[in-house]
Amino acid sequence: MRIDIITVLPDLLQSPFQHSILKRAQEKDLLHINVINLRDHSTFNHKQVDDYQFGGGAGMVMMIEPIFNCITHLQSKTKYDEIIYLSPDGELLDQKIANQLSLKENILLLCGHYKGVDERIRQHLITKEISIGNYVLSGGELAAAVLVDTVGRLIPGVLNDETSALTDSFQDNLLAPPVYTRPSEFNGWIVPEILLSGHSAKISEWRYDKSLERTKERRPDLLKND
Repeated sequence: MRIDIITVLPDLLQSPFQHSILKRAQEKDLLHINVINLRDHSTFNHKQVDDYQFGGGAGMVMMIEPIFNCITHLQSKTKYDEIIYLSPDGELLDQKIANQLSLKENILLLCGHYKGVDERIRQHLITKEISIGNYVLSGGELAAAVLVDTVGRLIPGVLNDETSALTDSFQDNLLAPPVYTRPSEFNGWIVPEILLSGHSAKISEWRYDKSLERTKERRPDLLKND
């Protein structure tokens, strides 16, 4: 999979992709992440990419020309399955969306900044808008990092045990069950006996029951989606 990210702050996106699972995914040649500096596509003095908004009001707006130049340049080399704008008023990211995006080959992400991008970019070039929550960030870079992480780990071969992703929270609209590791007893706190039994079918049943119980208790809204 290839994920290109357009940003005005490329340095902000260096660290998230240089560690742990995403680093290994790139080393295995399973995921290619490219960070593109939007200012490199500006024809204005001092590499300007923002301007005052028509009609007045506080805050600057990302201009149409640099973004258009950047996207069309990238499209001349790569055919994108999705061009995604990270925005607080986009579709709320969930596991279903992550699963769908993990099946794509080429994705382009546009990180918003200031008061957002010129609306004509959203109308004519963007194919999907995604939000990571009902709050506002200083820019779309952190949201892009979240999206890349949640999608990248689902690519076949990225995780050492591919079944791990299938038992994550929100798969099948359920939270993950409790997990334990050694020692089986610590400070008088004991691991449930069923997990030590070696009986796979009964363990799977216990885990499902605990997932359902935890979801009903903590996130009953997830069960309403069934």
